[in-house]
Amino acid sequence: MLKLGQKVVIVSDRFEQNLPVGEYGYIIAYDRNADNVFDYVVRVPKVNRNFLVPGDDVELEETLISQEVDRVEREALIDFALATRNEELFRRIMNGEDQSEKSGGSKDVQSREDFIRQINLKAWI
Repeated sequence: MLKLGQKVVIVSDRFEQNLPVGEYGYIIAYDRNADNVFDYVVRVPKVNRNFLVPGDDVELEETLISQEVDRVEREALIDFALATRNEELFRRIMNGEDQSEKSGGSKDVQSREDFIRQINLKAWI
């Protein structure tokens, strides 16, 4: 739940209320009515109006900035990998770091007998 006075950005207009998508606003009130789908009252200074908006239509400015920074960093790393012909870096970026750590770790390959022995032990428990 967002706090009163927080700076937010309107990211969508789910109920087609002609919200100024992409504009900044400030949370000025909560709408606690259980019969209403709107969560917040947002003041948008640029259009000099208050809007009732659901929680999905607004996002914190800090969150959007961090998402944009991550996207730009990823694009820069991809450009660097392509420019230096670093195939390993390129594959790691495109597949994600988590997957590369999993594939880079040592895997215990069990023999068929060890696998059957392990299953039989679990069956007795």
